[in-house]
Amino acid sequence: MSYKRVLLKISGEQLAGKHDGGFDAETGEWLANEIKQIIAENIQVVIMVGGGNLARGAQWAGHGIRRVTADQIGMLGTMMNALALNDIFEACGLQSRCLSNIFAEQVSEPFVHRLAEKHLEKGRVVIVAGGIGRPYITTDTAAVSLGLELSCDVVLKATKVDGVFDSDPMTNPNARKLDSLTGNEAVTNPSIKVMDKAALGMAADHHLPIIVFDALKENNIFNAAYGKPVGTLINS
Repeated sequence: MSYKRVLLKISGEQLAGKHDGGFDAETGEWLANEIKQIIAENIQVVIMVGGGNLARGAQWAGHGIRRVTADQIGMLGTMMNALALNDIFEACGLQSRCLSNIFAEQVSEPFVHRLAEKHLEKGRVVIVAGGIGRPYITTDTAAVSLGLELSCDVVLKATKVDGVFDSDPMTNPNARKLDSLTGNEAVTNPSIKVMDKAALGMAADHHLPIIVFDALKENNIFNAAYGKPVGTLINS
């Protein structure tokens, strides 16, 4: 059983690929080819991109830079990623459109609900930049909000590890992977930091499932979109 419409959340860190920062075009091409498999199955795809590979808002704040301004800088980072990803997708023969929640009409279409719906119905990948256009909101929370707005069946949260663990697998070699957990467990367990609690709480409140998985493993995106066991399922 496949989902009909999925939201894929890709972090800026993943878009940096093998580099410490910046945008890795090879990773963009790889993602295009993986997502082609989903589109071929008539599954509609929305992508929310992060911007931490270029500008992480919270890290810019201070020394005279207000947090609001820092978050706006982070939004511009997501715009850069979305524009690059859109061009690469098109070059790979994957129809896509970049829609922005910040005012940038010279370089992107504005995010309008009905416009996004039309693009999706035509089989285009919709790449959304700018989070939700407001400060103090992470792109994880923006992804859940967008998933709800566009009636997505699931949020596919891409990470560097294959799911949620009971402790940090990067520092604890004995960390145990969890195949599934409830939204309430994800919110209340302080060890689970794969998404911010606001995003997890919003998804739980509206019964929107989240799959946390390694998106850079071959066929994982396809398998997740097809409802096959991948990563960790968070569902209320």
